[in-house]
Parts: sequence; C-alpha cells; structure tokens
Amino acid sequence: MRRLTFLLRPSWLILAVLVAAFAYLCFSVLAPWQLGKNTSTSHRNQLIADSVDAAPIDIATVLDDQRTDSHTEWRRVTATGSYLPNSTVLVRLRHLDGAPGYSVLAAFKLDDGRILLVDRGLVAAVDGSRPPQIPEPPTGPQRIEARIRASEGITPGKDPMTQDGYRQVYSVDTTQEMAVLQAPLTVIPTGERGGYLQLSENQPGAFTPTPLPQLDAGPYLSYGLQWLAFGIMAPLGLGYFIYAEIRERRKEKSTAAPKPVKTETPTPAPVSTNEQRLADRYGGTR
Repeated sequence: MRRLTFLLRPSWLILAVLVAAFAYLCFSVLAPWQLGKNTSTSHRNQLIADSVDAAPIDIATVLDDQRTDSHTEWRRVTATGSYLPNSTVLVRLRHLDGAPGYSVLAAFKLDDGRILLVDRGLVAAVDGSRPPQIPEPPTGPQRIEARIRASEGITPGKDPMTQDGYRQVYSVDTTQEMAVLQAPLTVIPTGERGGYLQLSENQPGAFTPTPLPQLDAGPYLSYGLQWLAFGIMAPLGLGYFIYAEIRERRKEKSTAAPKPVKTETPTPAPVSTNEQRLADRYGGTR
C-alpha cells in the first residue's frame, strides 16, 4: 500500500475529484439531456408523419376530450365559425425565406361559442424592421383547416407591447394572448402547455404557412452516446495515469539502487631469495 501513498497528494486528489465530477455529469446530466432530446424529436416526427396520412377531425372532438394528451399536437383539424374583428396580434422575431418577419395571430370563434387562438401564418417585415399593413381576416362564417400546435411558453423579460399600431408579443402562448386580447380563449389540450391552431395553406385568412419541421432525428442520439463514452473513458484514463506513475516510480527505484562493488584480490608479489637479489644486482654470470 505504501506505493499508492502518492495518490494522497493534493494534485492527485484534485484530479480524482474532477474526473469523478465529470463522469457524474456525463451519466446524470449530459447524456440524459441529449438522449431525451432524441426521444422528444423522434416522438414529434412520428406525430407529424401520422398527421400527414390521417384525415382531419372536428376540433370539437379534441376540445371535448379533456385528457391532457401530448398526442394531439400536429393533428389536422377543422373548425367552423368566424374570426373576431380587431383581434390581430403580431409575434416578433420570426423569419420568412431567411428575412425578418412576423407571425400573425387572431381569435376564431366557433359556432358553439368557444374562442380559439389561430396562427394565420408569416408575413415579411418592411425594411427588415417594421410590420406591413395587415389585412383583417375575412368576415362571416368560415370553415378552416389547421394543425394543433402546443404553446411556446412565455419569454421572461419580454413583455407584450403596442408598436407601429399593432399589439406585439415575442412568443405564441395561449395564456399570454388571452390577457393581450382580453378574450376568454379556450385552451386546446396538448400536454403540459395549452395549444392553438396553425392555419394550413390556402385557408381563409391565411398568410404564408409556417413550414413543418424536417423529419430528421438529428445528432442527439450520437451526442448522447458520446457523453456516455466520455463518462466511461474519464475513469479509465485516470486509472492509466495511476498505472503509468507506479511503473515510472518502480523504474526510478531500480535505477537508484547501489550496485555491488567488485573487490579484486591483489596478486602477491613474488618472493625473492638472496641469490636472486645478488643476481639482479651483479648480473647472472660470474
């Protein structure tokens, strides 16, 4: 265990905490976020595909079914009634053919007295900043065909206003438009948020319809799988660094160990006799 005591150093502890936090975020936040978007997008695409082949039904059938059903969005419906006069509301920050535009909203009163919010479609802005002159919807009894859409919600800090002679908002939200129009709008059940009607092409009072989203699941599934992979790779990477550090410490320890010194036994000097010493001094011959 002594070889692992280096893991108690502040640098290694901080690295371990960061890796653990990153892996936790990958598994609990980032991957579920992308996988959830993939599920919702696939669900939306399926609803749109089903609505293309399905025949439109009367809107009263949906309104009378008070269950909170998310499957009602994108459903094609018909409605019979008349537009309420002076009920035009513009939605800012929209685009038409890549240029600034507005969505035009109006109130539509059914024959049974209930009032629905209707998106009449898109109009181009004048000089890219001002709304054009918006004609009133046709008067008298009308039969319209539309799709049910869920409200977009309210953007915090962006309140309704009156500008250039029109009431203007930043999003299509039935509850907000109810206050702007001061009319008792009926909320179409679409799940968590109440819905409204979006006019189809060539309908009475319609402008350029808002195009349907592309039936493409997008990259959310691959992004979710990537975050899962990152969550697995981060601890594995930390384990590899720990292993590399232990291996390097072993190598340094083996290199620093003292090597045994070899001692050589001195060769004993030859023993010289008296005769040999005399021979060396006076020569070997007499």
